[in-house]
Amino acid sequence: MSKFLHILTYIGIGIALVLVAVTLFAFIFLRAWKPFGGRASEEDRRDYSRRALNFDGKKFHNEEDFSVLSMQKNPAPDPMKISGRATRPNFDFPTKKPDFSPVSMEKVRVTWFGHSSLLIQMHGMKILLDPVFSEMISPVSFVGSRRYSNPGLSAEDLPETDIMLLSHDHYDHLDYDLIRKIDKKVRRYIVPLGVEKHLECWGVQKEKITNMAWWEETEENGLSISCTPAKHFSGRGLTDRMKTLWCSWVLKDEYHKVFESGDSGFGGHWEKIHEKFGDFDLAIMECGQYDMQWPKVHMFPEQSVEAAKILGAKVAMPIHWGAIVLSRHGWDDPVERFLRAAQKEGLRTITPFISQRANPDEPELFESRWWRQGEASGSKKDSQ
Repeated sequence: MSKFLHILTYIGIGIALVLVAVTLFAFIFLRAWKPFGGRASEEDRRDYSRRALNFDGKKFHNEEDFSVLSMQKNPAPDPMKISGRATRPNFDFPTKKPDFSPVSMEKVRVTWFGHSSLLIQMHGMKILLDPVFSEMISPVSFVGSRRYSNPGLSAEDLPETDIMLLSHDHYDHLDYDLIRKIDKKVRRYIVPLGVEKHLECWGVQKEKITNMAWWEETEENGLSISCTPAKHFSGRGLTDRMKTLWCSWVLKDEYHKVFESGDSGFGGHWEKIHEKFGDFDLAIMECGQYDMQWPKVHMFPEQSVEAAKILGAKVAMPIHWGAIVLSRHGWDDPVERFLRAAQKEGLRTITPFISQRANPDEPELFESRWWRQGEASGSKKDSQ
């Protein structure tokens, strides 16, 4: 009997050692794996506290009531859903040849690479927003959400960039591999508070990075760039939720005002942004990856249109769709619902092809519903 107890004791010790080893490995992995990024120091946090009213010394908060998941265990189905499609299309999205040739100071051009990846040419400069080109949206290459559309070029083919704007640190907006590949082409990074620590961890020079709190403003060669509120959250690991800031962006010069929403649920911040900046020539609005189980994290398309109307947008462009599956809605539900709501509200829209350079001053040239044509004639591939 005592021999049996000894065996059980050894087994118990062995299991305990394995659990300790696994825990230690997980701790080291979360701390050392580069794609997770960096962490703010105590000095950084003191700086954030001085500048950001929504930072409590440890975490950032939204101005309004917020929860990542709904309190309802089984929320009702989305009553506005119009698509019965799968989450991924069964054809290859068509792309256009990118055009990065210079444009004059008074013009604005926008190139969309799918999801929320954009290049805005404004005030004679090239501005990248949330560029993500990796095939797998994850800290590792073997698991995660796999991209289903082609951005039309490789990360290395992106042009020399004056400014990179990042709205927050989620993997579908901040791409570790892309930053490493094109850092030498980027002259300046402008990011919300805390995101600079990820860039520094990945080897970006501190001198190239400007971090911002909500309502702070910076300037680049006469272009005003303002960090404005959004209703969302952040985090790249298991223990860093809400420890970096999330935001939307306002770009303004003497010719145009452009708004980019980042990721955001619907809220009162839209009125505050419009009160400060007035009407916008172009509002680029997230409208995908929504779900009744997380109704405060992302806007439903009808809310995206309502937000664009509140912002006084002359033209609106739907993004955060067309590349990555992060929700259960049909792949075309975001854009179709956005267009239906926009038509009802009399809001002008543009829906350019992936990698097509669009001119928001001539919206009639960029109203092709190309995804509808592609489904009828595109090459087949597996859907899920």
